[in-house]
Amino acid sequence: MANNETEVHSVPTLTQEEEHVEPTAIASKGKSRAFYMSFLAICVTTFLSALDLTAVGTALPTIADALHDTQGEFTWVGSAYALSSTAFIPLSGSLADAFGRRPITLISIAFFAVGSAIAGAAQNMQMLIAARAVQGVGGGGILALSEILVADLVPLAERGIYQGMVGLVWSFASSIGPPIGGALASVDHKAWRWLFYLNLPVSGFAFILVVVYLNVRRPEGSTRTRLAQVDWMGNAMVITGSGLAIIGLAWGGIRYPWDSVQTLAPLVIGLSMLVAFAVYEAKVPTHPTIPLDVIGNRTSLSGLLATAVHAITSISVIYYMPVYFQACFGASPIRSAVDVLPGALVTAPMALVAGAAITVLKKYRLTNYLSWAILIASLGIITMLRADTSTAKWVGYQILLGAGIGMLFAAPIFPILAPLPNNRSASALALFTFTRAFFQAWGITISSTVLQNELRRKLPAEFVARFPPGFEIAYIAIPVIRQLPEPLKQEVRTAFALSMSTIWQVMTGIAGLGLLSCLLMQEIPMDTTVDETYALKDDDAKKSEDVEKRQ
Repeated sequence: MANNETEVHSVPTLTQEEEHVEPTAIASKGKSRAFYMSFLAICVTTFLSALDLTAVGTALPTIADALHDTQGEFTWVGSAYALSSTAFIPLSGSLADAFGRRPITLISIAFFAVGSAIAGAAQNMQMLIAARAVQGVGGGGILALSEILVADLVPLAERGIYQGMVGLVWSFASSIGPPIGGALASVDHKAWRWLFYLNLPVSGFAFILVVVYLNVRRPEGSTRTRLAQVDWMGNAMVITGSGLAIIGLAWGGIRYPWDSVQTLAPLVIGLSMLVAFAVYEAKVPTHPTIPLDVIGNRTSLSGLLATAVHAITSISVIYYMPVYFQACFGASPIRSAVDVLPGALVTAPMALVAGAAITVLKKYRLTNYLSWAILIASLGIITMLRADTSTAKWVGYQILLGAGIGMLFAAPIFPILAPLPNNRSASALALFTFTRAFFQAWGITISSTVLQNELRRKLPAEFVARFPPGFEIAYIAIPVIRQLPEPLKQEVRTAFALSMSTIWQVMTGIAGLGLLSCLLMQEIPMDTTVDETYALKDDDAKKSEDVEKRQ
């Protein structure tokens, strides 16, 4: 009994304003055809976002050449998307709470489609960068709404399998994205446009599915009342702050040196604004973007910390494992995308396994502990990768690494949501998605800084002297390695392998923080209901509504 009482008291109470708006819940029941078609719509939009995010990077050199980029502006093709998608995630959650899920989902798909059309028709790099920013607004909304809609349709206690399925779709799209991008880029200097044009029929299919089948309830009230529910000041602060911080992270060491004012000014101002946002959220708004009950309990906080750590470590693996194959084995971009498939193809099934295990056990702590143990062990193991590592070893290492990464794509969501009433899912999941996206930018930055410093220490001095100081040497150096004479070629490859080993050592230490975050986690019974405010209108409900209208 004492243990049960502790669990009850760990659930946060509502604020004064919220006491008058009690959440209404409905019990889970059999899934209808509308449910499965709605879930298909979620999977299609997730596939769309993931495929675009991973396919473009492989084709960037071809795109830059085709658009005559001589100023190095191609780096903004990825950064503009990441900046806008991350910055607008919290606003997407707020708008979805105020206006309902379906209209915001449709608007997000529309933004993504319009951005894709403009990107495909881009005549210069500036036009492409602007189009990617528009795409990013839609992509961020798609990511946030996908998580929120799953929470609306499936009770937390049953959500593991469905969350794993969404992860399966994401991983599959992420796996095939780089080969598709590389293949289209290798055809000719015009085929890359189909990377964006192919988004249009998929966007249209997703749009139709949402319109026809995603018939979910929406809040009552006038437009003015709904607009008043959005924390506009808080969202403006987080959009500006996160945007400036990501600009600083994107420029550091690539466009400008890390100690330059161009890098430090946006980074410092952006982080300061995010701190101010946190203070503002705690004291001012009636309808805060991030309600305190999401971060005010140790279990939800542990899940958010785990999400941040997983974002840093997983994106480092996804971003820099292909660099290992290109630098140490001379693999082409397409071949390096194939070489990382052993880990990528394991990631999705293990996300499904983790979600299913939590659903069956009705507990999440064990799965989180096990996931972090596997990830830490696998990161430690890949520190042994060298320029002459056998195929059997690097395949096996990646499979273990993919298992740890995949399980943690699903596991932290459950401790975030378990302490909260189900009408807090949108705010919590918007914060979860924002945390993952924002700290992915930090993961890339940490890894690139480590690699840059280590390469300058370990590469032969005569090789380093070929390149300008203050810029990331890895991507400039890799195309040159194949033409180097021996023994210089082998010395450079060995230096790359050792430098990347340092990245994995740093990530192993950071992953240890993720394991420590589990110590904050309490095992709280997971909800078996969904919030009726945003639940799916099944056929029976619609028939009842029609009868009531006739009467």
